[in-house]
Amino acid sequence: MPFEVYLLKTMPNKPGVYLMKDRKKTILYIGKAKNLKKRLADYFVPKRDGREMIPYLTSQIETIETIITFNEKEALLLENTLIKQHQPKYNIQLKDDKTFISLMINHHHKWPMIRLVRNKHQSKDRHLYFGPYTSAYAARQTLDLMQRLFPLRQCSDRELLSRKRPCLLFDIGRCLAPCVGKCTPDLYARKVEQAVAFLKGKDQAVTKSLKKEMETASKNLEFEKAHVLLKLIKQIEHVTYKEEESSRSKIEACDVLALCYEDPYYLIAKLMYRSHQLVGQEHFFFTHLPSTHEETLETFLLQHYSQSNLPHVILLPLPLEKKTLIEEILSEEKQKKIHLTLPKKGEKLLLLKLAQKNGEILLKQKKAKQKMTEELLLDLEEACELTHLPLTIECFDVSNISKSDFVACMVAFKEGEKEKKKGRFFKIKHPRHFNDIDALKEVLRRHYAKAKESHTLPDLTLIDGGKGQLNAALEVFEELKIASVDLIALCKEKGRHDKGLAFEKIFIPHKKNPIFFSPRSSTLFFLQKIRDEAHRVALGFHRKQREKRTIQSALDHIPGIGPIKKKRLLKKFGSVKNIQRAKEELLLEVEGMTKKDLLNLKTHLIDI
Repeated sequence: MPFEVYLLKTMPNKPGVYLMKDRKKTILYIGKAKNLKKRLADYFVPKRDGREMIPYLTSQIETIETIITFNEKEALLLENTLIKQHQPKYNIQLKDDKTFISLMINHHHKWPMIRLVRNKHQSKDRHLYFGPYTSAYAARQTLDLMQRLFPLRQCSDRELLSRKRPCLLFDIGRCLAPCVGKCTPDLYARKVEQAVAFLKGKDQAVTKSLKKEMETASKNLEFEKAHVLLKLIKQIEHVTYKEEESSRSKIEACDVLALCYEDPYYLIAKLMYRSHQLVGQEHFFFTHLPSTHEETLETFLLQHYSQSNLPHVILLPLPLEKKTLIEEILSEEKQKKIHLTLPKKGEKLLLLKLAQKNGEILLKQKKAKQKMTEELLLDLEEACELTHLPLTIECFDVSNISKSDFVACMVAFKEGEKEKKKGRFFKIKHPRHFNDIDALKEVLRRHYAKAKESHTLPDLTLIDGGKGQLNAALEVFEELKIASVDLIALCKEKGRHDKGLAFEKIFIPHKKNPIFFSPRSSTLFFLQKIRDEAHRVALGFHRKQREKRTIQSALDHIPGIGPIKKKRLLKKFGSVKNIQRAKEELLLEVEGMTKKDLLNLKTHLIDI
């Protein structure tokens, strides 16, 4: 399902990182932005972002998760950390056979410079390296920022020696022009030290040093120089600090928890700080909890951290009566001292406020999506004349190719979201059922006989098909005496190609003619989403059954290869193709394999 563009309204006007995910929650792309709302809007406005990959990316996005940060620099660091961790499909990935991209400062040179370098392996020279970056785009942005803040030379050593007059970069304040003696070695060395300190994250030390220089220049009545230094200080503060932010360079490794509540939802947001920087976020939704805020947080601490690693310090959003007891339990479980802290002031309180902002944004998005889903379900109830609101929906699809490997699947949705655990796969048991109608009847009969006994009937059953499939389902429902489940069928209308939009026929029981929704209807899109998901799952199951049959038939009739050897071969190599490609010495490593078996394998698999 494509991303619901209306959710862009809920995105924050803050710096941060965004993670674009597909329907399987796989991360497709990670990016950072100075203003998340504006940047994300660019992806969904035609031609605003002209990169070729954008249409392919946006067609796969189902959800976008955001993590707000204090500033752009923190967003850049977090982006690089997350890209290294997840290696998304659409980001430039760092792989073993690719080169590493880093920032390098040749600080032993008389006039050092900052530049991007690519190495396949870690360099052993004496230069300073910062990185590696998995995103070349992020590395170039960092280099551009450094060249604006610290105007070191950008020309090659050859140009440096041959130049007779300053270049354009000197005129626009992007270079100190050491090539023609426009700056002293001491001044240049200070700029290099500041650049190195900045890349190491010592932002405050750099600004402190620059302020001292500015004060000295002002005392010496060098007002022009003082003005230049003031502009530089403001630029650094712009990219490293925001509003109430203070230095976080001394922050220990910690998890920061925030608890947000808006009836009936609870949300716990967790920010993870490691090695003095934000490295990730997790969030957890709960609904209709009977417990208090304090009880909810206590339960979360004991359950969540019993299954995952935790740092020595956890920052809490509210005081806990059983804090000491929970500290003891977690310390014993993890065999290290754990501190639960409620910050009152300083940098830790700022982290808590940041976690709270992230949690509030996530909760706002959840509420917006819930409201949209409720409206869709109400429209569906009215348009299809259902007897009640379809909070739970089950959709069936039958799949076969050339009347072989008849299979079916059922996908379940609750309040507009897929419930993967409730999905079911069916192999058609009776070979005589060589048509979709009979196969559908068998599947519905098997599934709903059990569902009726266990009292797990849905509100609505959606059938992929036309009038014939709907009547078949009605027959089964009458046979099983099921009257509480609404039933509709969704079928593409043939021969309609109006501007590329799909027209669908919706069949309702006891009505001769189908009803139609506008092809731009969000309700129709919702039904298509469910039907298409069922179709995708059924095709995947059918493909697996076909491959399994092919593998079995390929190995079943080879002399000397019985069930045990076949199982061992497939366990080691995974497929017949891999067995074909495998070297003889690897095949002989399989327990029980002989040279005669090897000859039989090669002879019988040569034509597959």
